[in-house]
This record gives sequence, C-alpha cells and structure tokens, in this order.
Amino acid sequence: MKKHESLHEGLDAIRSRLEIAARDAGREPAEITLIAVSKTFGASDIQPVIDAGQQTFGENRVQEAQSKWPGLRERTPDIELHLIGPLQSNKAKDAVALFDVIHTIDRPKIARVIAQEMAVQKRTPRLFIQVNTGDEPQKAGVSLPEVQAFYERCRDEFDLSIQGLMCIPPFDENPESHFSRLAETAARLGLSNLSMGMSADFETAIRCGATHIRVGSAIFGARPAPASTP
Repeated sequence: MKKHESLHEGLDAIRSRLEIAARDAGREPAEITLIAVSKTFGASDIQPVIDAGQQTFGENRVQEAQSKWPGLRERTPDIELHLIGPLQSNKAKDAVALFDVIHTIDRPKIARVIAQEMAVQKRTPRLFIQVNTGDEPQKAGVSLPEVQAFYERCRDEFDLSIQGLMCIPPFDENPESHFSRLAETAARLGLSNLSMGMSADFETAIRCGATHIRVGSAIFGARPAPASTP
C-alpha cells in the first residue's frame, strides 16, 4: 500500500471512531474538533492528510512548525494550526505569529508575554490553560486547585480571553477521572472548550465532554526515531 493511501485510511478510521463515540455519548460529531498531531512528520507526510480534507493540525514545537507550515499554508491557507506542546517565553513572539490556537498557557510569565505579543502583533490566537491533573512534577500545567486563581489572573491582570482547558493524564492511570475533573473545573469557570484525549483514549474523552481531541500516531503511524548523535 502506498504511504498516502495508508495516511488516508488512518484519517478515515479516526473520523469514523470519532463519529461513533460522539453518537454513543449523545453528542453531535460536529461539536468535536479533530486535531491531527503532525509533530516530527515532514511536509510530504502532512500533505496527503490535507488532501484528504483535514484542516486542523497540532505541533509541539514552535521551531519545527516554522520549518514546514508556512509552505504548506501557501497551498492551503485555511489550515488551522494549534500549539499543543510546552511554550518557552522566548518563543512567544513566534508562537503568536504562527499559531491560531495555543493550548499550553501554564504560568504567569507565559500569560504576560503572550498578552504583550498579541497586543503588538494585533493577533488573537485562542488560548487554553494547560492543567496538570495528575500533579506530575515532570509535566507542565497548573494544578487543579490553582486553576481558578490562574484563570482569573489571566483575565483580570493580563486581559486574556481564555477559551478552555487542556490536560494530558498520567499514562499509567485511568484517564476518565482526569477528564471528568477537567470538565467539572471548566464548567465551574464557564468555559465551554476542553482539549483532552489522544490516540489511545479519545473515545473516553469524548464521553467526558471533549471538544478538541489530539490524535497523531493513529493517523500518521509510528513517529520517526530521533536522529542519533555521534
């Protein structure tokens, strides 16, 4: 099977699973945005997925996204690009310029520089707060008890319009409790968008109210191994 056919089949399979999961949850599939996570894949892998009708993509690193998306967007200007990986403050300028949605607002310094760059560039990417639902020390995100205070600070001090919450549950725990807690927190804050669920657990996330799911390997296949250093 040619690679582009495999990519088309992977995308079709995920779309079908999304639709079934939404119907089973009593929801409309159109309520849920599928983000095809294209990190580590080059333009030649991404273009067939675009050709199959996918227009929403996610990247983890600003610099990597800069190397491939300007060219791809020249051919398909309606692409919506989401930053779903950790953001360093020195990359905020580039992130605001390139991305339509940023899922990883997780500390006051980032909120401040994003607000400054949005004012300078007159761009308004949609923003999500990343929540560390498992309180994992190695993982970015605001702890659940601190979400409300951070949300209010983003709104009142930095004048940021936060659209929703995002989480990545611990890989060795049942994700459902994490998704449910995130949904409860978002509802308490009056936020309607929930970025949660990946290749292995997005059906559970949809059942818990996800509005954005982030699916990579189930569409693109195994990620390329990082280049070894001599």
